[in-house]
Amino acid sequence: MTPPSSTRATPRSLTIDAGQTGIRALLHTETGESVPFEFGGIRTDSALVPQLGAVVARVAASTRQRIATVSAGISGFSKDETDPDELLALGAPHGVKEVFLAHDSVTSYLGALGDELGVVVASGTGVVTLAVGATAVARIDGWGNLLGDAGSAYWIGRAALDAVMRAYDGRGPATKLSEPMLVEFPDLDMAYLDLQADPLRVSRIAAYSRRVTELAGTDAVAAAICDGAAAELVLSAATGLRRVGQADRGSPVICGIGGVLRAPEIAARFERGLREIWPAVDIRPAVANALDGAEHLPHLPATSALRDRIAVSQA
Repeated sequence: MTPPSSTRATPRSLTIDAGQTGIRALLHTETGESVPFEFGGIRTDSALVPQLGAVVARVAASTRQRIATVSAGISGFSKDETDPDELLALGAPHGVKEVFLAHDSVTSYLGALGDELGVVVASGTGVVTLAVGATAVARIDGWGNLLGDAGSAYWIGRAALDAVMRAYDGRGPATKLSEPMLVEFPDLDMAYLDLQADPLRVSRIAAYSRRVTELAGTDAVAAAICDGAAAELVLSAATGLRRVGQADRGSPVICGIGGVLRAPEIAARFERGLREIWPAVDIRPAVANALDGAEHLPHLPATSALRDRIAVSQA
């Protein structure tokens, strides 16, 4: 298998990267054009397939193009609970003949490492880690903000707000993180009610992660949150490698992607934690992105351990 970036796009195919923050799509036309689209984020508390069907319909209506193949990486996807036949039926009026669906951890992996064995840690608003061995695949975390997503932007933002409220109560040390929170919530007594009532509270809380990394060099509380986030991401990577039989390699392949790991304050701590376990760890940059990885789903060979993670429907 070649890296996704070198795979020739299938004409009349629509690739989708459906995340909690936003949905990106790319239509490959018969003439070789690639037409990008952006939509609001996927709602993990609502049925996934109708949301994807709406994306297909909007792209088809906007371009007046027939779409033969839909390939999507989706936040919150479960192969057992998501029926690709349903999307095939919804897309049939627009020409859809085949559908390939996977969790966005799979498409992130393919975009980052292609066919390389190793682990990809994808940390944005949420976080999910995928490790791939010769015969096994292990997903670590990605359980959403209520049950997991340790080391994600939401996790960092939530820790920041918790620290501010602890300082406000006198239960914790003073922190410069209080300043940006007081700008948004002049009356801290009412902050929890405001957040609970906001349907966009997950992304709103996640946005505080940027203030944490900005203040990590001058604020001990912010630095400690960064330490904790990086430690969680290292733990997920190490656990994934162990579960697929790659942890005993002297230089396992690891790639970290997403907005959280683009912050130097987290990335440096992440690398330091990995090198404490594997001094010769092979930390790779991503060769492409999750949208490119979705494009690769129809081309996975039968020998790939990732094949079992893809739901397929063909007319």
